[in-house]
Amino acid sequence: MYLSSLRELALGSRLKALSDHFYQAVDEVYRACGAGIESRWFPVLRFLRDVGPSTVTEVALAIGQTHSAVSQLADRLVDAGMVIRQRDPQDGRRSVLVLTEAGERALGALGPVWLAIRRGMGESMGPRGQELLDAIDACEHALAQRPVVPAILGQHAALAREAVTVVPYDPALREHFFRLNRQWLERYFRVEDVDHAVLSDPEGAIVAEGGQVLFALYAGETVGTCALIHEGEGVYELTKMAVDENYRGLGAGRKLLDAAIAAYRGLGGRTLFLESNSRLTRALGMYERAGFVMQKGPRPGSHYERADVYMVYEGA
Repeated sequence: MYLSSLRELALGSRLKALSDHFYQAVDEVYRACGAGIESRWFPVLRFLRDVGPSTVTEVALAIGQTHSAVSQLADRLVDAGMVIRQRDPQDGRRSVLVLTEAGERALGALGPVWLAIRRGMGESMGPRGQELLDAIDACEHALAQRPVVPAILGQHAALAREAVTVVPYDPALREHFFRLNRQWLERYFRVEDVDHAVLSDPEGAIVAEGGQVLFALYAGETVGTCALIHEGEGVYELTKMAVDENYRGLGAGRKLLDAAIAAYRGLGGRTLFLESNSRLTRALGMYERAGFVMQKGPRPGSHYERADVYMVYEGA
């Protein structure tokens, strides 16, 4: 599933989907068994039966829902005849929710259904079901000890103090050279044969031939890459520039570009060129600001089907 690839970023969406699945499944079971309740009613009804008359606030705290959600649910339960609102005999200024006789009867007949739900869930999910319940218990405990919002905001504040750094090729980063470029190429164009040959073997196709591969790192994450390919005596191509689109605005692209130009100078290069596409206006603007000059027409003998822009570095 797509959401599973997003891991923590889609946790709420995945849990919502699971929640909806179980609500719908149990509602179908309740209907098939002739039960007079809905699955979303269960926590409130069961709490009132087990604990007794309670305020909306007390119920909300006990079942982990908002006051507004429990209040709306209570209105539905009142309309269904399962619950009534009464003045609290201990404090006449507030009202409490009280289970009616109809509610008591409805719950009292559900023992076999609930047993079937327990056993059916176990049969359907196997050991993973118990692991899920244990994980939910642990998650609830952890969130009570350390609420997630301040934890995330604390991480965000720490990340705001981080800066993008550019590092030379490291075999440990090899997979990111392929990943970042494939992500970019598939979004805008396609991976051509010449791309695949270079991306699959950066050591042999670039480094061993006198070129360089650079990576942009941010807080331990590899967020961008580019390469200098040695095309001949003193001639280098700036290519395979790709920045993870989730990390735009950090200046990774410009830092990679500046580092590549510095590397080209360090190699004693005489000519630095790049090929691109006229659709990529933001990238072309960055290249121009760095000192690349647009040439007339595509580069003769261009490597790429997609290339309709040819630029040569004329910076100081």
